[in-house]
Amino acid sequence: MMDIFVEGGRTLIGGELIETSLQVCGSEIVSLGENAAQGGLGLDAGDLLVLPGIIDLHGDAFERQLMPRPGVDFPVDVALIDSDRQAIANGITTVFHGTTWSWEPGLRGADNARSLLAAIETQRPQLAADTRFHLRQETYNLEAEAEITQWLADGRIDLLAFNDHIETSLHNPKKPEKRIRMAERTGLTGEAFDLLVQRVISRADEVPSSIARLALAARAAGVPTLSHDDETPAMRADFRKLGVAIAEFPINEETAIAAAAAGDFIVFGAPNVVRGGSHTGWTRASDMIAKGLCSVLASDYYYPAQLLAAFRLVADGVLTLPAAWALISSAPASAAGLTDRGVLAAGRRADILLIDDSIAMRPRIVAVIANGRLVHLTDARRLLHPAVTSRKAVAAA
Repeated sequence: MMDIFVEGGRTLIGGELIETSLQVCGSEIVSLGENAAQGGLGLDAGDLLVLPGIIDLHGDAFERQLMPRPGVDFPVDVALIDSDRQAIANGITTVFHGTTWSWEPGLRGADNARSLLAAIETQRPQLAADTRFHLRQETYNLEAEAEITQWLADGRIDLLAFNDHIETSLHNPKKPEKRIRMAERTGLTGEAFDLLVQRVISRADEVPSSIARLALAARAAGVPTLSHDDETPAMRADFRKLGVAIAEFPINEETAIAAAAAGDFIVFGAPNVVRGGSHTGWTRASDMIAKGLCSVLASDYYYPAQLLAAFRLVADGVLTLPAAWALISSAPASAAGLTDRGVLAAGRRADILLIDDSIAMRPRIVAVIANGRLVHLTDARRLLHPAVTSRKAVAAA
């Protein structure tokens, strides 16, 4: 692996932007503030921001590569490679693919969950981003419990979320489009889908005990857990008692306040910030952030959103850049138990972004270093002479 020297740049160090340089050796940052380095690869970061790589705890945009239209499938390996390129191009160096295993067949069925997990494990060495498996277990998917428990014991799951979208599957005259989309992705007829839903709902009394057993298995395996779309403080408290310490997309401020008071991590979607509100009409993420009720922003369904959201929060005067960047770097690292990344410091994993912020709210990724490798570069003029990487040394010569 080639050593890399990043010269200059407004670098995020310990919550401050400091003009300095970084030296990368192997997969780690080995020093800060060095003026020159001999050999290896040099990058001129003058006038650029140098920031830690983005960590995405919840992203399911890869589903569009798997099934760009209802009933139109593409190979899992092709979808993963394309998703990896998109993630890296948007500064995401650690990506948790949010894979839903539901009681429904099709895109979110058992076969897809199994094949995606196997593909991630097989392709992981070829992917530029550190690609991890975030299993989103639909809590009514009772038949999957034993297999998921085994996956946890075998160390194959990196995050486990508890989802409950059973209400979406029911007839709702006010929001019929959600149920229609859900039925379409299963490939079932309307009648067959209704029969399946009724069969699933008939076992509702078994769901709480299944959640408790899976939460216990996750704790034993050291896997962080999330509860999705918490509706009330009581619901959040019930999950917390099970050791589920991450509240993912609480749907109202009351629940977010309760989560924050208890010290839970609180995840909202970055697209919500970029668009100025939720597409579902639920909680406005920027308001929650301003009130200290959000600790992590995830890409959700749109990979560019985390990068754009951080800069929008700065432009809107909600947060400083260091505080906004923490929502997509150091905080998600802490939530996921990743102690080797999320900040730029000696001994940490070399996940580094060079960003042109000259146009307000339109940051441009210039270079991405992931695990010590230069994996994305949009401006070759930023490359310094390989034999003498410092601009000062080049000028002196």
